[in-house]
Amino acid sequence: MTDARHIEAQIYERLNKVIDPELGRSITDLGMIAAINAVGVTSQGDVPSYDVTVHVELTVEGCPLSQTITNQINGAIVSYPDAKLTPHIEVSSMSHDKLADLVAGLKAERKQNPFNRPGVKTRIFAIASGKGGVGKSSVSANLAATFAALGYDTAAIDADIYGFSLPKLFGVHTQPTNLNGMLMPVTAWGVKLISIGMFAGADRAILWRGPRLQRSLEQFLSDVWWGDPDVLLLDLAPGTGDMAISVAQALPNAELVVVTTPQPSASDVAVRSGLVALQVPMKVRGVVENMSWYEHKGERLEIFGAGGGRRVSDQLTETLGYDVPLLAQLPLDPDLREVGESGRPAVLNEDGALRSDALGRTFRELAEGLLRSE
Repeated sequence: MTDARHIEAQIYERLNKVIDPELGRSITDLGMIAAINAVGVTSQGDVPSYDVTVHVELTVEGCPLSQTITNQINGAIVSYPDAKLTPHIEVSSMSHDKLADLVAGLKAERKQNPFNRPGVKTRIFAIASGKGGVGKSSVSANLAATFAALGYDTAAIDADIYGFSLPKLFGVHTQPTNLNGMLMPVTAWGVKLISIGMFAGADRAILWRGPRLQRSLEQFLSDVWWGDPDVLLLDLAPGTGDMAISVAQALPNAELVVVTTPQPSASDVAVRSGLVALQVPMKVRGVVENMSWYEHKGERLEIFGAGGGRRVSDQLTETLGYDVPLLAQLPLDPDLREVGESGRPAVLNEDGALRSDALGRTFRELAEGLLRSE
């Protein structure tokens, strides 16, 4: 006969599979399950029945994802096959000392920039452009959303310190959770995000140079708990300034994706952003041409001319000595602006699924192409 102690042990085992959405670890491994108490109640028929009370200690009071964790715990209990269990979840927060020990342990595992560890499998793509206004951040946001919609654990850093825009494009209006000095990235549309705009506010000017600028990137890499994402995207500032060099130094395994528009004034400058690879150990993975045409009554109107992406691809291939392909050509689509400014990447439907139209297919092909090993 099933007894209460056996039920408690079985429930604890099942809770091993409940993952904290922010830390990416089992809630049992994180010490969030303080106690489990099963009490037998009058059974109906041959199936034993129990009231099961689970005492959960969250990492922070008022954790925004507490309901997600509670729902997963409820699911693990009610789906128990050998008895009828009625869950009762009691939620509190960890003591200061317990939280300090947890954070110290997590930091000890990492100690430094987690993306430079030997054997790290995260693919890192730095999205660059020679000048502003070519839609680099829009490409970054939609590409990140595409990776997430395809099921990849995806993270994105808004490394455009002066012109941060990812929070707006993802509809983020909250700050990262601070766990005793370790920050939890904000998750939106399946993407884990960090941006200076989450701290400074979009209406404040940022005037950083040199060491302070580099330190901001180091903090984003080392002081934020990223877990082990499959993909990390960095939305770089336009040009070839301090941040591009800092990224290359901090993430030598990053691959550069250059965004341009068709006209020569943009493509000529875009080549320079790719040539930063001559100075630093960063491979240029390819070129994305944005605003390639506008669809009007079945006709493609090349409003900004044609051939810019191909020119950048050919010049970088010749200068760098290896193939730098034209990865994608994206149309001038009002949805990219209108939907994006509403706080949802335009490549996603309202339910967060990837669009099945031409735009969705183009971003899917771009994402899958980037992940293919060369």
